[in-house]
Amino acid sequence: MRTLHLSRRITASGDEKLAHGLSWLLVTLLLVAILLPLAAMLSQALPGSDSRTDWQALFSPGLAAATLGSVKVALATTLLVVPLAYGYAAALTRVALPGRGVFRLLALLPLLAPSLLPGIALVYLFGHQGLLKGWLSDGLYGFTGILLGEAFYTFPHALMILVTALSVGDARLYEAARSMGAGRVRRFLSITLPATRHGLVSASLVVFTLAVTDFGVAKIVGGQYPVLALEAYKQVVGQQNFSQGALIGALLLLPAFFSFAIDRIQQQRQRSMPGCKAQPLQPLRGVAVQGVAFAYCLLVGGLLLLLLGTAIAAAFMTQWPYNLAPTLAHFDFDLVDGGGWEAFSNSVKMACWTALLGTSIVFLGAWCTTRLRLPAGPWLHALAMLPMAIPGLVLGLGYIFFFNAPGNPLQPLYGTLALLVLCSVAHFYTTAHLTARAALQQLAPEFEPAAASLKVSLWHTLARVTLPVCLPAVLEIARYFFVSALTTVSAVVFLYTPDSVLASIAVLNMDDAGDTAAAAAMATLIAATAALACLLFAGASHRLLQTTQRWRAVRTD
Repeated sequence: MRTLHLSRRITASGDEKLAHGLSWLLVTLLLVAILLPLAAMLSQALPGSDSRTDWQALFSPGLAAATLGSVKVALATTLLVVPLAYGYAAALTRVALPGRGVFRLLALLPLLAPSLLPGIALVYLFGHQGLLKGWLSDGLYGFTGILLGEAFYTFPHALMILVTALSVGDARLYEAARSMGAGRVRRFLSITLPATRHGLVSASLVVFTLAVTDFGVAKIVGGQYPVLALEAYKQVVGQQNFSQGALIGALLLLPAFFSFAIDRIQQQRQRSMPGCKAQPLQPLRGVAVQGVAFAYCLLVGGLLLLLLGTAIAAAFMTQWPYNLAPTLAHFDFDLVDGGGWEAFSNSVKMACWTALLGTSIVFLGAWCTTRLRLPAGPWLHALAMLPMAIPGLVLGLGYIFFFNAPGNPLQPLYGTLALLVLCSVAHFYTTAHLTARAALQQLAPEFEPAAASLKVSLWHTLARVTLPVCLPAVLEIARYFFVSALTTVSAVVFLYTPDSVLASIAVLNMDDAGDTAAAAAMATLIAATAALACLLFAGASHRLLQTTQRWRAVRTD
């Protein structure tokens, strides 16, 4: 009744009319940025939409081999990464692990680098002139190389999900199991595994989808091994066959939508499970269990650091592995093809604008869907969830067909940095939207009704109450947008021009031209910039929380 009364009272107000206009404006923006490009891409894949569309290619040996190759790589990556990440997450959450913060940081380092970096590092380690070239009996280029690179790329994504799943547990269940004589294996199979089943399914789906849709690793170390993402890249960039690229893009949508549907079903079942007030688990102690956990994390974290460190070290060495004398010559990007320092400057600009505009749009959209009862709210939330099921490569293809279509009034945006910003915001929208909603839903629902009863402007409440309280989440969203836009490859690989080339694309172009050392140097620069941005955001968050949110501190007097 209170919500209905509030809605009737403020609907007639100017604030509410502006809120209605804002919500429909955001719906229109998401339609243009997400749904219409996707529809344009799918329309190109339909029979008869273009004379060059050949649906018989679906049954050709080449496309069948690429489909089978992608599935094999994705399944193998999932079977390798998920158990490794589960053990790592269990060590971080269930054991009193020495150096837990350091190990967590090591595991998340791959998020700071483009997916091309592990491929470059693998070339330096196991390539024809690699330091450990005799270690891989089947050779690097092909299935083995893609598997190792995708494992590095997807590991932190699986870990973050599994850490969340393993962070919650009821100590009473374990105590009851111990009192009934259940051993460690029995307790794991009967309590831990069922409780974390949703996290395992979600992590597996995320890893599988990322491995299917990523083409950066396959581009560097794939050799002649066929995968769908690389086939789409060859069709569009190599042969200018956009319709066949759209057809492959439609195929790439299938695992993403399938994974999204299964994850939604799992979430429904998870919410329907009865809850109770759990007693927090105490981390395991003891020399044996701590020693095993420490050794395991040291091994896995060390392997991740080895790949990242190899690419960074090679960027500062004269000629790996023959002349290891230090040098900065590889950072003179103007001497090689790829875009030079202008590409790096473009990437920083794009990342800054993506963080600024993306955070603003996401927070306002989440505010409209959670704090206000507006007719556009359900549409806005549905569009915000759509990018989760659209791979970056497919979204980039959609932007080609939609924004480059004759007669489209938005065609002047094509090839500009503004379009790259819009594509990046759309690509990473869902994760940021869910983060903002989670923060906004924690606020008491009485804020807006109380402000309305005092005749305080809705926007004044947003600026003076809602936004300051949600400031930690806002900064986290901005950091996520900046780092993701800086390191993305697949979403923008079809959209850049010589004037808007990006650093991550420059890495790809340099490697194609044979300048592997320069490519490693640019990838290192990207990772260093992303790390610096994370430190700056962390410092800003700490400072702002100290000055604006002292009320969060618990008083002891």
